[in-house]
Amino acid sequence: MPVREQERALAWQRHLQEIECGLPGGPGSAGVPRPAYALERPISERVEAKAAELAALGWTGVSPPTIRRMRARYRRQGLWGLVDHRTTKPSSRTGRADEQVVVAVLEALRRQRGRSKGTLAGLRELTRQILAETHGPEAGQLLLPPVSTFNRLVRALADPKELPGRPARTASSPAPPFTPAMALRPGEQVMLDTTRLDIMAVSDHGVAGRPELTIALDVATRSILAAVLRPAGTKAVDAALLLAEMAVPHPVRPHWPACLHLAHATIPYERLLDIDTRLEHAAARPVIVPETVIVDRGNIYLSAAFRAACETLGVSLQPAPPRQPAAKGPVERTFASINTLFCQYVAGYTGSNAVQRGRDVEKEACWSVAQLQDLLDEWITAGWQPRTHEGLRHPAMAKAALSPNEMWAALIAAFGYMPVPLTGRDYIELLPTRWHKITDRGIRISHRTYDDAILNPLRGQPSDIHARGGKWEIHHNPHDARQVWIRLPDGHLTKIGWIHGDHVHEPFNDHLWQHLKSEVEHHGDSERYEADLADALQAILTRARTGTDARPSARETAEAKRVRAALPAWPDTPAIAGGGGGGRAAQVLRETSGTSLRLPGKAGGDDPGRGGGESLDDLEDIDEDDGQDWAAAAAAGGFGIYDAQQEAEQW
Repeated sequence: MPVREQERALAWQRHLQEIECGLPGGPGSAGVPRPAYALERPISERVEAKAAELAALGWTGVSPPTIRRMRARYRRQGLWGLVDHRTTKPSSRTGRADEQVVVAVLEALRRQRGRSKGTLAGLRELTRQILAETHGPEAGQLLLPPVSTFNRLVRALADPKELPGRPARTASSPAPPFTPAMALRPGEQVMLDTTRLDIMAVSDHGVAGRPELTIALDVATRSILAAVLRPAGTKAVDAALLLAEMAVPHPVRPHWPACLHLAHATIPYERLLDIDTRLEHAAARPVIVPETVIVDRGNIYLSAAFRAACETLGVSLQPAPPRQPAAKGPVERTFASINTLFCQYVAGYTGSNAVQRGRDVEKEACWSVAQLQDLLDEWITAGWQPRTHEGLRHPAMAKAALSPNEMWAALIAAFGYMPVPLTGRDYIELLPTRWHKITDRGIRISHRTYDDAILNPLRGQPSDIHARGGKWEIHHNPHDARQVWIRLPDGHLTKIGWIHGDHVHEPFNDHLWQHLKSEVEHHGDSERYEADLADALQAILTRARTGTDARPSARETAEAKRVRAALPAWPDTPAIAGGGGGGRAAQVLRETSGTSLRLPGKAGGDDPGRGGGESLDDLEDIDEDDGQDWAAAAAAGGFGIYDAQQEAEQW
């Protein structure tokens, strides 16, 4: 027992013995009882006298009923009955938590083990799902403890290395020498920024990588006005089109629930619909025309294309101070919120740093960039815009925190709403500009030829722009190179398609085109080379759409090398005419697996040399038709294999 509890129990014993026999030392001790505790007095008077005495000594909460309870406990258990048994209970890490909740938390921690770490809120949601799966949908909400209790339980059960949350900072940046920017009306200040999202997405090449996210945040309402995801290399056109997306309503996707329509948001929808009929089928997100955009000093925001887009829309451009990330604090904090509120729930979450990253994040990636874009747009409408923000306060109710949609509704009541009718032609005007000549073959851009009958009167003719050497103004979309737009002498932009556009049915960007140029061999004929590029492009887009890949990956090539090293030394046999060199075993591997060098009957990841659980006996499962095909190929001077079944028996 703690010393303090020992002293307290012994003190109670002396007082109770004085009540019972008149002497603090108990029966047989020396001394004379005090008058208040003489044995001639009734026991009730002695109890009341002791209660008054203890109160005078400073004991709190001691009344005659309390003394009678202590006397009863002393009779039953002796000195042990006078001990405060709250100090004798064995300590538990989980306290009084429900055992079902403890099991669910441990299961959630087990599922998160080896994956990227999120926040305690994400772990709490996973625990709720586990409780719902185990004990029914209602139990998931009823059994889950409050947030503070749950956080204490997780800290008690989790390994410190696996505890969700951010690591402590080792250094702190100095306080900025300026005050935060203040905005009082929608669109007064809009911050643009780009960062890599903490999610692995599957690209058209089948390789997982982190896409780049560019958002526009309104400072006054904390609304995400627009957001765009790109596989890699965000361009100035993305930021320029982001300006136009803010000023037009966001359409509702067909599969979105009805509650995400603007008609169900907490805004004066009927009054806005009278001003702008485009809001009838809009999502519950603000439509704000920016007055000033605050950007960092990145190349895409200081480019001529982005400056021209700002000038076209009448938007002021304000670069942030150099090397001062806190100058755009709201948008930087929004990126952190997106990571905790959205990214950690998406398959392929990488965590914000290497410490929080899981072991096999690339294998978890299953969403393409387009699918992630759709998920992000729906989350902004359903998760971010209706969510209460502590930094938003109503002008007339300073104690009430508002959501971005509620703040927008409060501010448009004071400052109004002005619709901007942008058309498709306005978007084309915002695209980047190039200057090219019109030759007899058309317009040549990076080994792509754009031609149309409308160019016939202009072939070989200079334009009226003498400052550009007579070249013509061409607008192009870096993310869809299937067409360009040329400004004709009448001043209008006219679409000119790629000559191989009918062969390629999916959009492709400059990054993919440059990759193809490095892969496809140039034979000297520019027309043949362009056709080969179109064929290779269509093959890549087909694999991206169907999810199949006929070419070997780097992992498959490495597996093939290990297979070849693990095989025993087979005697080489002369190759027949046209069959190429090499031994029969190597030739079987090469010809039966194409370029990936897989064993017949095996998946790409199987490796007999590493104890994969399978053997070369599966070669006996080769069909007879396959053997006939191989024999026919050998007779034609191809594979150099006469009989596949015989070859398998030799193996």
